[in-house]
Amino acid sequence: MSKIFLETIKILDAKVFHIDYHQKRYESVLKTLGISRFEKLENHINPPKYGLYRCRLLYTQDSIKVEYIEYVKRDIKKLKLIHNNEINYSQKSTCREELDKLFKLREEADDIIIVKNSLITDTSIANIALFDGKFWYTPKSPLLHGTTKQRLLDEGKLIQVDINEKDIFSYKKIALLNAMIDFDIIAAEDLKDVIC
Repeated sequence: MSKIFLETIKILDAKVFHIDYHQKRYESVLKTLGISRFEKLENHINPPKYGLYRCRLLYTQDSIKVEYIEYVKRDIKKLKLIHNNEINYSQKSTCREELDKLFKLREEADDIIIVKNSLITDTSIANIALFDGKFWYTPKSPLLHGTTKQRLLDEGKLIQVDINEKDIFSYKKIALLNAMIDFDIIAAEDLKDVIC
């Protein structure tokens, strides 16, 4: 059976957000499978007229299916560092077993930050950015290259660097980024109040 890949696209009152970035990632995934002809994703999207939705676009080499799920933001205030050097989630897909297994280790935290080979990567649902008081930095080697992360890099709002686990508390703020929350800063006086 073919692996099922997915794009999560933000829809608000029928407006589709940043479709060009989702189109690029969809095409790059299919290119790894030897496909060189692509559908226009926007031709498959017919969103509800009102409300905030997570458009879940599921695709294989030869099919596209679209679902619309009303979006309710998860409240994330505490993140737990979890180590795993083997995890691989380089293409966004429905195969999230490894991520789900790590997420279950969060204890009292709301989500996890995955540390791979001593480097900070992502949470279970978002890329990360860290603020040093002057600039926002994002891991050079995330698990998944997110569309929001790429857009903010293109706009010059983020700088990519390797972020070692031992340096994480030298930063002042942390933000989570994905298609639904865009750039969401977790409010705290000290990162030690957020990350355990």
